[in-house]
Amino acid sequence: MQQWTGTILYLGVFFAIIYFLMIRPQQKQQKQRQQMLGSVKVNDRIVTIGGIHGRVLKMKDDILTVRIADKTEIEIEKSAVGRIAGREE
Repeated sequence: MQQWTGTILYLGVFFAIIYFLMIRPQQKQQKQRQQMLGSVKVNDRIVTIGGIHGRVLKMKDDILTVRIADKTEIEIEKSAVGRIAGREE
């Protein structure tokens, strides 16, 4: 009986370490990303996950129209925004 108690205790400690070192930080990062995506607005300068820099012209649901050069506009998914340029992270 003593052997099982020790094994269960070690497993519990192991899973707690995994949770606090891997799962919890990932959840925090996902929450920050969702907040960042929710704060994107027209005229924000953004950088996509592909490295394209541009300015948001229009927003419709989850589609952004982004100007990347004079007379050059692209439509991207909101989830393709990597960061908002000029904001501290």
